[in-house]
Amino acid sequence: MGKRIRVQRRGRGSPTFRAATHKRVAPVKYPAASKEELKGVVHARVAEIIHDPGRGAPLASVELDSGETYYAVVPEGISEGQSTEVGRKAAVDIGNVLPLERVPEGTMVCNVELSPGDGGKLARASGSYMTVVGHTPEGTMVRLPSGKTRYLNDLCLATIGVVAGAGRVDKPFLKAGSKFHLMRSKGRVYPRTRGVAMIAASHPYGSSKRGGGKVTTVSRGAPPGKKVGLIAARSTGRRRKKRR
Repeated sequence: MGKRIRVQRRGRGSPTFRAATHKRVAPVKYPAASKEELKGVVHARVAEIIHDPGRGAPLASVELDSGETYYAVVPEGISEGQSTEVGRKAAVDIGNVLPLERVPEGTMVCNVELSPGDGGKLARASGSYMTVVGHTPEGTMVRLPSGKTRYLNDLCLATIGVVAGAGRVDKPFLKAGSKFHLMRSKGRVYPRTRGVAMIAASHPYGSSKRGGGKVTTVSRGAPPGKKVGLIAARSTGRRRKKRR
């Protein structure tokens, strides 16, 4: 008789595997301004720059002249008390929010909306940015952080600049405790032990007997005790010889 594997224990939702989301400040999202307001320019001010647990980039609390407050990732060069602008007629300066149709070619932007009104989905990690390649009838062509290019709606909002905190991943953790607390705040599985390194009672792949091996693909409807490995995989990633 075996015991409950990590997948089963994690799926129950116990505090051991639950991310401490109650400590997080707020989601990053552009203000729900009306279309009439966005046609012009809305003045704003960076009220405070704060740390958000589980987020690599610093967070800014931005106050609009209308009294509304929203939270945004901080581009490099932004400081507390700085004035920013939101809208179609905003200046192309670091920290300002404009639709992609108003951003010149070659400009680096961050926190870009995938579709108008979604609040920003792309290029939000520390040090990341996107580049506006050109404006076409199909939409605005942008280069993603991965290097790929794609077309986005001209009305998608974007922040001018590069997300602050570049080089964060280059600094070593030095202590296991630092890495532990980071993964804990993100709700990640850490440390992660290979199934083949366990005993047979702890994992379906575990055993000191290495003979034969096991099939690592598993069906979508497999029970929690066996749902490990490549779940509903179309292919295993192994290269096959091409037929001539």
